[in-house]
Amino acid sequence: MMTHINLNAEGLLNRRTFLGATTLGMAGWKGEVIAQSDVLRKKGLSCILLFLKGGPSQLETFDPKPGMPTGGPTKSIATSTPGLRIADGWPKTAKVMKHVSLVRTITNTVAEHSRAVYQMHTGYIPMGGVKFPSFGSTVSKEFVRPNNDIPSFVSIGTSGDTIGAGFLGMTYAPLVVNDPSVMPKNVTISNKIDVDRFSRRLSLLSDLENQYSIMGAKSRVVDHKAIYSNAANLIQSPNLKCFEINKEEDKVRETYGKSSVGNGCLLARRLIEQGVSFVEVESGNWDTHYDHFDRIKPLNSETDQAFAALIEDLNQKGILDKTLVILMGEFGRTPTINPRQGRDHFPKAFSMILAGAGIKGGFVLGETTHDGKEIKNNPVTIKNIFCTFCKALKINPRKENLGPLNRPIKIMDEGVAEKALFK
Repeated sequence: MMTHINLNAEGLLNRRTFLGATTLGMAGWKGEVIAQSDVLRKKGLSCILLFLKGGPSQLETFDPKPGMPTGGPTKSIATSTPGLRIADGWPKTAKVMKHVSLVRTITNTVAEHSRAVYQMHTGYIPMGGVKFPSFGSTVSKEFVRPNNDIPSFVSIGTSGDTIGAGFLGMTYAPLVVNDPSVMPKNVTISNKIDVDRFSRRLSLLSDLENQYSIMGAKSRVVDHKAIYSNAANLIQSPNLKCFEINKEEDKVRETYGKSSVGNGCLLARRLIEQGVSFVEVESGNWDTHYDHFDRIKPLNSETDQAFAALIEDLNQKGILDKTLVILMGEFGRTPTINPRQGRDHFPKAFSMILAGAGIKGGFVLGETTHDGKEIKNNPVTIKNIFCTFCKALKINPRKENLGPLNRPIKIMDEGVAEKALFK
């Protein structure tokens, strides 16, 4: 009997497939041949996105306003960049600010979580009839690496709640790793099945797929074949060991911290070293509408440790200059403190950090007013920041991919890169 795959409108697999949740998007790493010149041009480039889901407060991270009524009890601390101060909950990150650029004036109008998360992953607001691909899927498509048996897009800690490949199809969807501290599930062959028997089963599955295709389900079969054939390659890959973060020295693991985000950032570094093009690590629970100042302390502490360790580790290994690192959320939080001692949604002016891949170190772009309620100079739009990502990774933002009904859709339809951020 044929195993059916259910695809939702976002281009993600239903988790009830026989390989389980962690086979989502295992095909995100093959599918087309890139010209040799492109392979050489992009050789070694990759991206790590640390996404703080829920909307981190810029005032308690990278744009503190101490002494102002809007600033609350948060203090500022000096950093390794002279004159640059950030919130006191980020002492380890303060030491690596010389390696990163801080953008304090990201500006937007979308203040609802799901729409903002979608936009900050795709560069587009949700639009009926078009499911835009996440930037990770776009990078996966652009950076196809022949003969790489590890997926080129891995999403860590999202529990399947991630933006999919959209109209690019399952070939470029993410492999979802729920818990970075353990090996992904269903990536080993049962002791009761030898390699030859496993191969025969795959051959039988292929025959069934071909019959199903002839009956009129060709498009579904294409996705099905891509997922399962490449999942099989991963299962038999000797490179699966890159997922085993427990193989790292205790000192390294302690440096990152053994929190979910710490484990995620460590796994991200290991995956990038293995040749993965795009890794997203999600940190959740940043939606602090109440008891904000108490709830944000552990979030700041864990993320500060993990992010600083990642930047320093990449730098010491000599791969930061080839790895674009992004730290961001879907929006910021209001300078005004509400009656529940919380901060509400605020897309008007929030912060983002970029590092590596030609980005300047020790640089700040943009300034907000003394109370944080307005942008004083250098507003940076969502379109512009996505064009900036593209420039860092040497991707043409105006390149077109075929969307629904074979309509060409640009990676980014407007905007320009923020050239001031580059060396």
